[in-house]
Order: sequence, then structure tokens, then C-alpha cells
Amino acid sequence: MTGRHVFFEGRVQGVGFRWTVKNLVRGFDVTGWVKNLPDGRVEMQACGDADEVDAFIEAIEESELKSHIRKVDVSVIVPAADSRGFEIRQ
Repeated sequence: MTGRHVFFEGRVQGVGFRWTVKNLVRGFDVTGWVKNLPDGRVEMQACGDADEVDAFIEAIEESELKSHIRKVDVSVIVPAADSRGFEIRQ
């Protein structure tokens, strides 16, 4: 079990980014959350099997959101032991 803390930069707010991520996660065994930041970026935390989490992030980068993403920063984190589901945070 591993986790990734991700920041997406570009035109990632106001384009359905969080909703699309929430729909994409249904195809993966991943828990976590996604939220908009005041500086215009989108922040995400994803936890699960390393290959599954990495495939999920790649799916986001290759989705219809691709044209809106200018930069992706990913760091490895220790996942929360009680992480369940995937949510959009405010």
C-alpha cells in the first residue's frame, strides 16, 4: 500500500476536473480525495497498490483533461490507515 500526493497545474478549475477524476477512479482500486486550491491548482491524494495508483494518475493525464494540464507534481506519501472511498473536497 502506498500513496501519492499530486498537484495539477494549468487550466484545471472550472472545466469539470474534479468530477472527471471522481468518475475515472471508479475503474481503479484507489482511495483518496481531490480538491480545488485558491491558487488555481487542483490537489489530489490517492492511496492503494503502487501500480494501481500510478495507473490512475496516468489515466487522468491521458483523459479528456489532458489539454488542461500544464504540469503535474507527484510525491510519495504514507497512506492513511483508515482511508476509504474517494471524495471531492471543498
